[in-house]
Amino acid sequence: MKNAKLVGILVLSLLLVLVVAQNTEPVEAQFLWIHLETPMIILLILTTVGGFMVGLLVALLLFRGRKGGTDLGKGKGRGGAPPERA
Repeated sequence: MKNAKLVGILVLSLLLVLVVAQNTEPVEAQFLWIHLETPMIILLILTTVGGFMVGLLVALLLFRGRKGGTDLGKGKGRGGAPPERA
């Protein structure tokens, strides 16, 4: 399973590098009130890094939420009767 994940990550990384390397022409970008002209490679790298950071943040928040406030790791809540409603 670890090898499959590693191969998948390597293939996706290679595809990302190929897409970024082929898109070097300048493009006009507009974000809110900011207008700029920059190579597409810069925008692709920034959006990739931004997406990665958002994914890490979401994963961190989900992990913290499960670790701190629930009883999943203590054996409670697995199997048995459903929780009672008030």
